Amino acid sequence: MPVSEWTDADTVTAQQIWAEYQQQHDLSDRTGQTAGIDPASGRVWFGESARDIVAQMDVEGVSSPLYFARVGFQSYLRKGGHR
Repeated sequence: MPVSEWTDADTVTAQQIWAEYQQQHDLSDRTGQTAGIDPASGRVWFGESARDIVAQMDVEGVSSPLYFARVGFQSYLRKGGHR
């Protein structure tokens, strides 16, 4: 699915997949890593960054948009500096 076709429903589905995954797996050793969630397949990828996950996908020949989350954090990225 092209990025332009990503919908709010895809976001909700990916968030549900991620919530269920976290309940079923011990992720304490992955805190701070990036998780990429594919709402179409339900697959969860892990890496040091979104770029790392995309590289893994390229090696496997997989091309689909993902929802990214940071393990152990409420948001993937926060913009703005500390003053």
